[in-house]
Amino acid sequence: MNPLDIPFDYPTLRVIWWVLLGTLLIGFALTDGFDLGVAALLPFVARTDGERRLVINTVGPTWEGNQVWFILGGGAIFAAWPFVYAASFSGFYLAMFLVLAALILRPVGFKYRSKRPGTAWRTRWDWALFLGGAIPALVFGVAVGNVLEGVPLRLDSDLRSFYEGGLLGLFSPFALLCGLLSVAMVVLHGAAFLSVKVEPGPVHDRARRIGSWAGIASLALFIIGGFWVAFGGLGFRITSVVVPGAPSNPMWTTSVAQGGAWLLNYGAHPWMLLAPVLGIGGAGLALLGIRHRLEIAALAGSSISALGIIATVGLSMFPFILPSTVDAHSSLTVWNASSSMPTLFIMLIATVIFLPLILLYTAWVYRVMWGRITGADVATNPDFY
Repeated sequence: MNPLDIPFDYPTLRVIWWVLLGTLLIGFALTDGFDLGVAALLPFVARTDGERRLVINTVGPTWEGNQVWFILGGGAIFAAWPFVYAASFSGFYLAMFLVLAALILRPVGFKYRSKRPGTAWRTRWDWALFLGGAIPALVFGVAVGNVLEGVPLRLDSDLRSFYEGGLLGLFSPFALLCGLLSVAMVVLHGAAFLSVKVEPGPVHDRARRIGSWAGIASLALFIIGGFWVAFGGLGFRITSVVVPGAPSNPMWTTSVAQGGAWLLNYGAHPWMLLAPVLGIGGAGLALLGIRHRLEIAALAGSSISALGIIATVGLSMFPFILPSTVDAHSSLTVWNASSSMPTLFIMLIATVIFLPLILLYTAWVYRVMWGRITGADVATNPDFY
């Protein structure tokens, strides 16, 4: 393909794919996020077998489809940001394995829980579902915390990546704060979803009570994290000449750690402050909605909060994607880590065709599945888990 035939220049295509990657991550947080939250809440909001079946069936029909966003996000990183994919998936290998092992518990738990009537059998699978929701939420947040702090990543002259850290090193105090924020965020989202999907009763009331605490935790942890980013010495700055249209080669870029650098984008582009405002305001709206039995407002607020929190991370770091703490030439950015211009354009065409179809199908599924699930539904419908 002749680059002259492409209606976008290389920098524009890179920014478009950076936005699309953020969109896919937000889509995963908004859809599979409440699946993870409901699973993490399962042992605490439901005490009898009937109540637990009620909770499980709120996400039973849609959880598999929601994982499409996770797969699309991984595929987008692989195709649009190959350096990022290679460095992150190899460096965070054990953490990724932990996430995948936990996610495997979900389909197994859904399929096998009701195969036998024994209480001990079903309780074990309920806790497996809990782990399948809580562990990925925690590890995803820890991973984001590590990205904000920078990772011990080094590239050699052949652009092979070497990660000079270990699994336990990922769990620094700031990364754990981000992990707890991630858990609080998905628990709030799951509680808001349950308040919409289950009939009024004990499960509904417990979900509202735990959701209130999760909303408070989300607000507190997000604000604490913001102060930590501002005054805790976090941030990176590019020190070399930036050529947004140059071929991808991290060796041509140098960067240094600089405390407070993650706030520089907000000074240059004040409109970006909308992201943290949405993060805080959405959590506040969700908290008010849960406490005043405004279920739709609570779910909308938790969704807005998740969008704002994820957007805050991306906008703060731009143009960095994966900064390095051990080598000035190894930080990966929007400008030095993307695929070629023709590859990005061909993928963009496919995305323009298929992403709207996915959105339409997802909207149709949720329209069909809309409505509360009752104990009678669970007891009489043979298709329920």
